[in-house]
Amino acid sequence: MELSEQAKAIIDGNSYMTLGTADADGEPWVSPVFYVADGYSTFYWISSPEATQVRNIAVRPRVGIVVFNSQQEPGTGEAVYMSATAGELTGAELDRGLEIYLGAAPFGRGPEEFRAPGRYRAYRATVTEHSMLCPQSSREPCPVHGRTSDHRTVVTL
Repeated sequence: MELSEQAKAIIDGNSYMTLGTADADGEPWVSPVFYVADGYSTFYWISSPEATQVRNIAVRPRVGIVVFNSQQEPGTGEAVYMSATAGELTGAELDRGLEIYLGAAPFGRGPEEFRAPGRYRAYRATVTEHSMLCPQSSREPCPVHGRTSDHRTVVTL
């Protein structure tokens, strides 16, 4: 299977992404969040506006995302790594984001819970780059990158 098809299957087959953010001082923070994807480059989630990752996004909107199956056997895992820009949804973007998110989320909350003064808000990450581990042999150098260690290669979805 081609890497792009593997990446799509990983995104389609999972419900949680690991969201990496950093605060104004560069202190990292990583959070698992339930996501709903719109295609393979737009990811929606719901968080409290007081959550650490949300406060970090307000000052540093560039984020890192990893989607993987945490039940895989060690050494057999596949993951999709993403660079993205994230932010809170407002206006028409909020309406569209909630339509997508609530249409696929496995719970029965209405959109009013995700608007002020509700406890949660809707967020979106727009992916700028997807990558996966290059499938090189550990014995032979990668024919593309010349490396024998694990390394990522860009994947177009």
